[in-house]
Order: sequence, then structure tokens, then C-alpha cells
Amino acid sequence: MFGLALVLVFAFAVLAGCGGESTETTETETAGTMTEESVPATTPEEGTELPAARPGEYTDLTPQQAKELVNMTPDLVIIDVSPNYAEGHLPGAVNYYFGDGSLERAIPGLDKDAPYLVYCHVDSVAISGAQALVDAGFTTVYRLQGNYAAWVDAGYPVEK
Repeated sequence: MFGLALVLVFAFAVLAGCGGESTETTETETAGTMTEESVPATTPEEGTELPAARPGEYTDLTPQQAKELVNMTPDLVIIDVSPNYAEGHLPGAVNYYFGDGSLERAIPGLDKDAPYLVYCHVDSVAISGAQALVDAGFTTVYRLQGNYAAWVDAGYPVEK
């Protein structure tokens, strides 16, 4: 019984973290006005190495590594697990908000062998989303460190 209460408290904290106000959210709201056209085209830095995906866990990527993954992996599925998708998101990302069960409902229809990049506007929710894919048996799961704000700060394109 105590374990269930602990899980519920953690789930509430995660949901409050992604949808709540924070400095990071304010930064992304300002950055969310950027469009793909207003960001200079960039190429991955030379020597940026992608860590190998680890079976049974997700792999954290810097924004530079994530950009390289996006450029090198045509079948990559990018999942935004935040409620702020309409304010701006990575190009080609789909929105399965973790807090309302959208990700959990989508999981059965997703290809477990495809590569996935998960991000949010808050680390705790991105971590939970990436872990949900791993727990469901997905084999190649990456998480964007620093999330949407780090992507924008690196000068990479976004869509609205």
C-alpha cells in the first residue's frame, strides 16, 4: 500500500513538473517564437560521436548529438511528451503528452525496433517518457538532455 502511495506522489510531481510554470518554461515561451526560417542552417559538429544505444535503458544525448542523430537517422521517431507542443517543437516531432496518458495509449501501435528520441520542457517528464518506452520493450531510446530549451539555445530549428 505504501508503494502505491509513493508511486502516486511521484506521478503527481512529474505531471506538475511538465505543466507547471518554471524558468525553463518562460525561456521556451520566448524561444518558441523562433521558426525554422529564422534559425540559420547548421550542420553537426565534426567529431560529435553518438553513444551506442544500451539495451534495457535509454541513452542521454546532448543537443549536438541529438541533431546528428536527427540528420543521420531517417526513420527516427521524435516524441515530445509535453503539453507545450503547439508552442514549438522539434521538426517532425509527434506529441504524445505523458501527463494525460497519450504516450501510454500510443505505445501498443509504435514499432519497438525503431529508434526514438524523447524530450519535454522538463527533465523529469522526459525521463519518465523515455523510461516508459524502455519498460515497454523498445530497443533504441534516446533522451534529449536539457530538453526543448537546450535545442533552441543551440540554434537548431523548431516548428510550430
